[in-house]
Amino acid sequence: MLRANQSHVTEFLLLGLTTDAKQQVWLFSSFLAMYLVNVVGNSVIIAAIWGDAHLHTPMYFFLSNLSLVDICFTTVIVPQMLVSMLTQRKTILFAHCLTQMYFFVAFGITDSFLLAAMAVDRYVAICNPLHYTTTMSPRCCLLLVTASWVVSHLHSLAHTILMGCLSFCGPNVIHHFFCDVQPLLTLSCSDTSVNELLAFTEGSFVIMSPFIFIIVSYVYITRAVLRVPSGGGRYKVFSTCGSHLTVVALFYGTIISVYIRPSSTYSVTKDRVVTVIYTVVTPMLNPFIYSLRNKDIKQALRKLARRTE
Repeated sequence: MLRANQSHVTEFLLLGLTTDAKQQVWLFSSFLAMYLVNVVGNSVIIAAIWGDAHLHTPMYFFLSNLSLVDICFTTVIVPQMLVSMLTQRKTILFAHCLTQMYFFVAFGITDSFLLAAMAVDRYVAICNPLHYTTTMSPRCCLLLVTASWVVSHLHSLAHTILMGCLSFCGPNVIHHFFCDVQPLLTLSCSDTSVNELLAFTEGSFVIMSPFIFIIVSYVYITRAVLRVPSGGGRYKVFSTCGSHLTVVALFYGTIISVYIRPSSTYSVTKDRVVTVIYTVVTPMLNPFIYSLRNKDIKQALRKLARRTE
């Protein structure tokens, strides 16, 4: 994958979020706290779901996978950033940079597909409740999750192979806190048109297709909910979708603004701030979003707490 003439640059310099030593102290504390909350919160959600037989349903099966991906997604980025802040060693080897980019893209796209799978579950449960058990069978759910992982990793592999074929012979300073696709493309001294085409076309497909699918699903869900005669009934039916819609809005609202546009409009400062939201903040908030208004999760958490006492 890596040719001999690409050995001009063997490592990159990740500048991070700031070079101010005073700001790095509170940034280190903040990101460490958010990372720990993310890992603990999502791990508790997974343990609660798998430890309660009442939650062995498609919706919670997808949620447990989403929590696992959220842990992996943030783990790809935050520990490396924390070590860099602590040791002030900001260099990262080219191979390690590509590895980080590979897993970042793979887990990010898996998140996207899992959110679409959860929309499918809500659509069938609300619009076709009589066929829910047969349609959302364990085999179907497993296929949806497996497809999410496989397609995401194949897409990421294509990005990584094409990135590895580029030449990096000029500046090696990445104005970001991790190895992302666009910052790396701006440093290449070879033709990046194929990479940019892949990022804009297939990238748009794997991000926008699940998003459009979610929007269409909720159009049908809204139509079905509006047919419910009582206001209380409509609220009860639609409230089961509230958490999912909140996560979708946070995830897609930020990720689309960064990736679904030409690289010529790339803004270092703006994109770093937005990237922090969907890579660190949203995965940290997901356990709270899904548990605060969910009676089943609250009950499962109480059972888990009693078992650990």
